Amino acid sequence: MFDKHKIINKVLTNGHTVISSSTINEFREARLMTKFDHRSQLPKLFSDNNLSILPISRGEYVIGSFETFSSFNKDEIDISHIEFPSFLESLDYRNITSEATAINCAFVSKILHDFTEEDNLLPTVSGRMSSLSFDFGINSSKGLFKINVENSQVEIDGGYEGDNSLSLIEAKNYISDDFLIRQLYYPYKLWSNKIQKQVRPIFLTYTNGVFHLREYAFDDINHYNSLILVKHKKYVVQDGTFNIEILQEILERTKTVKEPEIPFPQANSFERVINLCELLNQKEFLTKEEITQNYDFADRQTDYYSNAGKYLGLLDIARDPITRQIGCQLTRQGKYIFNTNLIDRQKEFVKLIVSHSAFKKTLQLYLENGEIPNQNQIVEIMKGSKLYKIGAEKTYFRRASTITGWVNWIMNQLEE
Repeated sequence: MFDKHKIINKVLTNGHTVISSSTINEFREARLMTKFDHRSQLPKLFSDNNLSILPISRGEYVIGSFETFSSFNKDEIDISHIEFPSFLESLDYRNITSEATAINCAFVSKILHDFTEEDNLLPTVSGRMSSLSFDFGINSSKGLFKINVENSQVEIDGGYEGDNSLSLIEAKNYISDDFLIRQLYYPYKLWSNKIQKQVRPIFLTYTNGVFHLREYAFDDINHYNSLILVKHKKYVVQDGTFNIEILQEILERTKTVKEPEIPFPQANSFERVINLCELLNQKEFLTKEEITQNYDFADRQTDYYSNAGKYLGLLDIARDPITRQIGCQLTRQGKYIFNTNLIDRQKEFVKLIVSHSAFKKTLQLYLENGEIPNQNQIVEIMKGSKLYKIGAEKTYFRRASTITGWVNWIMNQLEE
């Protein structure tokens, strides 16, 4: 398509180009071809040439060197424990398989009420709707570029109105490094022009029992990139106890296993290991291509995190019997863990991690000294743990960051 319509030449000459859905449909369905929720999903032609694409009407898109994404903050924050209504049978917070269910759970458990500080909060708008007409400026390689939108499609996962504000929620049930600002900006722009109350864009991510809410604001209503983080907060449903005494008991009772003959993990975020397993628990089988295309994983990350799951015995690398494509599926042990309640699930993850010598000894040293061991100390522990095929010194140091990440994850699960 880029070759046929000389897209790059047009962008270099004019700073942008407009393309229709019907033109894209000649090659593949436009709705699928233009869905890039994260930087990692951009095709090579886009990323190599610093390009992005935005809808400007029901049937047209603009391509240019625009800054369309924003990175999530990575600040560590305390988790607030909340209670879930015990009388509900049709909604199970332990089995959230969609963004809609995550939002419903956040509403009925009063997470949204607490976060927005609105006591009278009611669901009002959601689903697909027309953007109507508006224009805005967006940062580009050639300065501020003006875009006019005319009846583009807007989708809102959940809209909740209180006495003082309308909260518009974009939800995801997987972890990502960044997000497409348009998913917040277009609904914000639409409803800011329609009502008098404050409009509050909120991004909700749900994984492994944790609801993470981030509220944003636009410093300039007419500037796409004027996004600022107002506040963020994490919530989890109280589901039992996990404290330092229980962790010590797990360390004492968990036997050390022989290191598997597979590469030592290179996957610093244990939350992402869990999230991949959650996705497999919902879908049963995902090809590596599906994981890379549909979630915020680069090709290399898909391999790293699937191999980490295999290292712990949570998932198997398998081949689809029909398409013959290579993918992942949960092991029997993985399926068992996801059938337990959330606190027991965390304990099972900890048992799997500390059954490996390098992680166990690092955690024990952490508990003895009250702080995470430094990289040199961890590398010395690794060298004495008979790890599979780690030869080069620099490889030890790269893999040590995985141990740091996973041990910190364990400590963050403990109640104060």
